[in-house]
Formats: sequence, C-alpha cells, structure tokens
Amino acid sequence: MDIILVTTIVASLFLLIGAAEPLANYLRLPYAVIIACLGILIGVAATFFLYTPLTDALNPVAEAILAFPINSNVFLYVFLPTLVFQVTLGLNLRRLADDWVPILVLAVVAVFVATFVVGYALALVSTLTLSAALLVGAIVSTTDPSAVVSIFRSISAPRRLARIIEGESLLNDAAAIALAALFLEFVMSGVPDPSVQSALARFPVLLLGGAAVGWVAARIAIWIMALFGRYEQAVISVSIALPYLAYIFAEQSVGTSGVIAVVVAAMTLQLTGPRRLPPLTWKNLLEVWNLLAHWAGALIFILAALLIPRMLETINWQDLGLIIVVVIAAIVARALILYLLLPILARLGLSPVVERPYRVAILWGGLRGAVTLSLALSVTESVAVPVEIKRQVAILATGFTLFTLLVQGTTLRWVIKRLGLDSLSPLDTALYNQVIAVALQTVREDMARVTENYDLNRDTVRTEAKQFGERLDMAVKLADDNTDVLDRDRVTLGLIALASAERDAVLARFKERTISAALSERLLADADNLIEASRYAGRSGYKSSARRSLGQGRWLRLAFRLHNRLRFSKPLSNITATRFGLLLSQRLILRDLHAFIKGRIRRIHGKRVAELLHTMLDNRIEAVEQALEGLRLQFPGYAEEMERRIIRRTALRLEEREYDTLLEDGLIGEEVHSALTQDVGGRRDEAEATARLDLAIQKTELVRQFPLFAEMDDAVLGRLAKSLVTRYVDVGEMILRRENANKSVYFVASGAVELEVAGQTWRLGRGDMFGQMGLLMKRPTRADVRAIAPSTLLVLDEYRFLRLLKRSDAVKNAVDQSARTRGISIEHLKEDLMKQG
Repeated sequence: MDIILVTTIVASLFLLIGAAEPLANYLRLPYAVIIACLGILIGVAATFFLYTPLTDALNPVAEAILAFPINSNVFLYVFLPTLVFQVTLGLNLRRLADDWVPILVLAVVAVFVATFVVGYALALVSTLTLSAALLVGAIVSTTDPSAVVSIFRSISAPRRLARIIEGESLLNDAAAIALAALFLEFVMSGVPDPSVQSALARFPVLLLGGAAVGWVAARIAIWIMALFGRYEQAVISVSIALPYLAYIFAEQSVGTSGVIAVVVAAMTLQLTGPRRLPPLTWKNLLEVWNLLAHWAGALIFILAALLIPRMLETINWQDLGLIIVVVIAAIVARALILYLLLPILARLGLSPVVERPYRVAILWGGLRGAVTLSLALSVTESVAVPVEIKRQVAILATGFTLFTLLVQGTTLRWVIKRLGLDSLSPLDTALYNQVIAVALQTVREDMARVTENYDLNRDTVRTEAKQFGERLDMAVKLADDNTDVLDRDRVTLGLIALASAERDAVLARFKERTISAALSERLLADADNLIEASRYAGRSGYKSSARRSLGQGRWLRLAFRLHNRLRFSKPLSNITATRFGLLLSQRLILRDLHAFIKGRIRRIHGKRVAELLHTMLDNRIEAVEQALEGLRLQFPGYAEEMERRIIRRTALRLEEREYDTLLEDGLIGEEVHSALTQDVGGRRDEAEATARLDLAIQKTELVRQFPLFAEMDDAVLGRLAKSLVTRYVDVGEMILRRENANKSVYFVASGAVELEVAGQTWRLGRGDMFGQMGLLMKRPTRADVRAIAPSTLLVLDEYRFLRLLKRSDAVKNAVDQSARTRGISIEHLKEDLMKQG
C-alpha cells in the first residue's frame, strides 16, 4: 500500500480520536462506545462506497481502508503492551496491595467461570467441539472496565470498589489471553475434548514465567535509567522500550505470558522509579505514557471496529441464536461472581461490601472491546484452525462485543440513573454545600485583594461585594443548617475536609521539592486512606487509618522477625529509613493543619466541631512524635541526618526560587541561570537521596554509648560489638516468659521494658540489663519481660557473657546491684560464680 495513503488514513484517524472525546461528553456515552461506533461506521461506509456504482471516485480510498494492514500481531504486539503498561503505571499499587485477595480471586476466578460457563453452554447447543467452545469462552471473558469505572467516579462510588474493578480487569486480561492461547493449541492439535486438568496445570507456569521475565527486564531497565538519570529524554526512551522487549521476550523466547511480563515490569518500575529518578523526570515520564496509551487505546478500538463488517460477512440466523446464548451465559457467569463469590469475600473481610445497585451496574457494565476482537482475529489468521471454527469464533466474538458496546454501553448510564446511583446522599449533599461555602470564602478573600490592586470604582466594587456577600451567606447557611445531617456526620464532613487539606499540603510540599516523589506517593496514599475511612466509618475510621499511617503494621513486624531470628536486616533497614522520612514529613504537614481548622472548618461547622478536630489532630501529632522518639532511641543519629536533609532541600528550593526571580527581573541571562540551576540540581540529587541506614554501624554506636562498656578501649569494644546481637522489639512484645529456660543476657540500649515477678513489677531503661540472674543461677526465668516502648536490645550469649563478667568490673558491679535490688544472696551468687569460673 502506498505510504502516502497510509499516512493520510492514520492522520485522519487521529482527527477522529480528537473529536471522539468531546462527542462522548456531549452524548453522555462511554468513550469506548463512541470510538467503536466511529470505527464501525468507517468500515460500513468503505464497504458501501466500494460496492455501489454511485461513488466510483471514492473506490481507491475505500479499498485502502478495507485493505489496511491490520492483523492480530498489530494489536497484540504494538498496542496491547502500551495499554497494559500505562494502566499498571497509573494504578496505586500500595492501595491495590490492601485488596490483593479480592482482586486476584475475582480476576482469576471470574475468567475461569466465564470461560467454562460460556464454553459448556456453547458446546451443548452448537456443533462446536468442546475445545473450540472453551476457546470462545476464553476470548469473551476479558472485560474493559473503563466505562463502568469512569461512571463510578462521576457518581462518587466507593474508591475502593473502583480500584478492585480496575485491578481485576488488568489481571483478567492476562488470564484470558493465557487461557485463549491454551485452548487455541488444543483446537490446532485437533483435540476435541481437552483435559481441563492439563490445561490448568500449564496456567501457573505461564503466569510465574511471565512475572519472572517482567521483573528481570524491569530491574535491568531501571539500572540503565538510573545511569541516564540526568538525561530525561534518554530515560523516557528506555521506559518505552521496556514493555515491548519484556512482552516479546516472554512470548517468543520463554513461552510464557507476555501480558503478565508487562504488568510485573510496570509494577517494578512504579515501585522503584520514584526513588531512583529525578522527580521532574518521573512526572514527565508518566505524562508521556498517558498520551501514548490514549492514542493506543483509541487506535486499537477504531482499527478493531474496522474489522467488524468483514468478520460478520457470513452471519446467519443460527449464528444470531448462538450469540444470544453467549450473551446470556456471560451475564450468568458474571452474576455468579457478583452474587455468590463477592458476598463470601465480604463476610471474610477480604472485600468491601458491594451494595446491590453497584452489583447491577458492574454486571451490566462488563463491556468487551479490542482485546476480545484481537484474540478472535488471531484465531482467524491461524492456518491450523478449521475454516468453520474460524468463522464461528469470529462471528460469536464480534457479535458479543457489538452487544456489549451498542446495547450495554449505550444504556449503562440509564441503568445507573434507574438504580438511583446518580443522586447525592444526604452526606454528599452536605459535602457539596460545604465545598461551595469554603470555595466562596476563599474567592471573597482573593477578590478583595485583586479589586484593591485594580483601583476600580468604589461604588461598583461595593455593589458587587454586597451581592457576592449575600450569595456567600446563603451558601454558609446551607452548609451549616442542613437538617438532614446529624452532628456525627458534621464531624465526618470536617474529617473529610481535614484529610483533603492534608492531601493538598502533601502536593504543595512535593511541588516545592521539600519531600521526595517516593515519600509524597506514600503520603498521598495515606491521605486518600484517611478520606475514604472518614467517609465510610467517621471518627473511628479516621483514627484507625491514622494509626496505620505510622507504619507500625505487619510489614514492620515481619522485618523485625527476619532481623531478630534470621539476621536478615535489609528489609528492616529499608522500612525504617522510609518510616523516618514519612514521620518527619507527617509532622511537618500536620502542624500546619491547625490553621485550616481554625480558619475554614470553624467557619463552616462551628466551634464544637473545630475543637474536636483540633484535639484529634493534636493526638495524631503526639502519636507521630512518639513514633519518631522511638526511632530516635532505636537508631541514634539517623533521625538527625534525615532532618538535616529536609533543611538542605528547603534551602535549595529557596535558592532556586531566588535564581528564577533574578532571571524574571532581567538581572541575569539564560546562560548564567542555566549554570546556577545545574549547580543546584547536582546538590539536590545528593540531598534527595535517602540516607542509608546501616544497622551494623548503628549497633557499634549503641555499644559505644552504653554506660557499662564506657571503660573499654576501642579494640575490646569492637570485638564486643561483633559478639552482641541487636534485637528490635515493639511495644507489648514479650521478650522472656516465666519458667522458660534462658541462655542469654539482654542489655537495654534504648527504650524500656517491664519485669513482672510474683505480682511485683520493675521497669528497666537504657543502660540496664536483665536475664543474667537466671543464667548465673542455672534456673528458669522467674519473670515475664515485655517491652513498654519501642526498644533496642543488645543480646549476649552465656559463654560470652561469662567472659565479659570476668573482665569487666562495671558489669560485675551491675550484677551485684541487681541482685541486692531483688533480694538475692550476694554470697550465694559469688559462690556460683566461683564454681563457673
């Protein structure tokens, strides 16, 4: 085909893409439906122009459109990696990780249920073999969530629900493509009745192999991107190569799932990239991928829709009946997931409760699109598939896709309306009124300054100010006097506003580069959790979400166990370094929120709600301070280094702003400004790098500062440090239990522990030791010992402790003093020591 004609067609398609979004908004239809309809219209029009004698002048154009070089590889190898990669980059993986169970179960189980329900239904009513019927089931089991998710967002549906649908669809594409490939092999091999067990046995290999390829490819790409960190365009170019190379290598060289390889590669890049790349480069990389995915998504829909008239050329009435069977079976399969599996997951606490109206919307919003058509096209291109199976697969997949787009897609918004999901609840109405009131107050303050600077006519200003003031008073009255809102809900509204202000503060700090991209991502996720928890659980939800934001969850406990039991310290080091940054940033941001409560929230919700929020905010700040103090005790010196870096970043930001001001005022030229900003950039890279937390160095510092070891010289101290084992314990953790044998002595390097013996309690702090009495007297532990603060313990085994006891008078004196305090005979203890000596 002539390159000029191809270029003209592609350019014309981009014109359609540009017009599709405004048209979808005007017609209030999903964007995917509009794009697909445009593609179908082009295909139908080209066919009409080609076969009617009335338009012979347009025959070359029609022939070019119908003969446009489109095949399944164009979709699967050009467009699909782009779409999957960008969607994964855009997901909040840390939020998705909270719901990985329902996402994984829904994605994998939904695909298998849809595949087998549709497959067995077709096998019963058609002449298709079971393998061919299951192939059709796998092809139609993949869903496009864009329509239902976009509508859910427009009606303020639960964000967690929208996230689960997005995550499910992403993995469901991968599972459907892998299953379709398996059943296509059975069809090409002439196996009419495949063994389900043999098909399922290969499925995990495809997924795990793809995941391994994606992870390795991403790690190599990130290493290269870090080397090119100062060259933004080079970094973005490497990111564009990553999904294609991962997909091709997984599919062609390893024989695993290319989609899973792309998903894992994008996940790895998203989790690692913000820490390894400059913030501006990472931001621009995401913007480039958003644009590429927008084009790819539109083109894949249009080009796939162009094929629809061609794939339906031989349709007959019997095929229409089979399409109806596929439609009914697919809806039944989706209903089984929504009405049986989801409630079970909700009862187990693994999924949010999905109300019935939302379930109906999800059921009717299961649109199919380009991926389904691409898989069907790949079947029609295979020379090993019988002709009749090719025809039926193409017709059934295309007919079902048309039904979902033209029937479900066009009526989805109407269904949403009939379900009442488009109307605001009383709480949402109150929030709507609150937003208007707060916004108008801000506008009035800004307008007062602007009109003063304009030096306008005072009478005109006074008249407009009076009218604006009347509107503001009415808005405040609506926000304050809403009789449908209980006092409890007013507090909820205040908490939502407070969490939203916290989110805005995080964004402002990130733009100022006071906090890094990686930290801002975590802080934004925490703020989103606060908003969602406040919205659906009020004050208790806000408090529980605030506690989780302190980072004292299961991952920290797991890192403690790995360090304490297996001496594997890297996870603890990484988590602790991140916690330092998060807590320091939280403290910085939370202290500024009192002004927001005092200003806006008090004016809207009154003094009582404002005072309550002040108290809750003070409690959060106190909890952050306590967590920071615990970290300072456990890791002396590291918090100070983190604070120094915040100061340096702030100074660099102010320095860069000053250079920008000098350039704008014309006091320096572009060359000088460029040299100055490059110098700032080099120092910023150093300041923004996360300070490395070396637990071995921390242990040496703890030993050096321990009072009992102050008399030792550096050589002895170094050997002792190597012998001591660091153990980190959290509040409430049991260290020793009564009547258990103990073969170690514990030195409290930081924090505090509590000993309970015979109903009496002693508290030990920094510089104290415990466990030595039972060890020396050869008897089981008589006390329960638990941590009452985040603590760092230095642990010495029996042999090394006895050697230390002989050599250190300070340790001997400490043992004697501890014995007297607990009423143990010193003479008896000395006899035991002599025997052991």
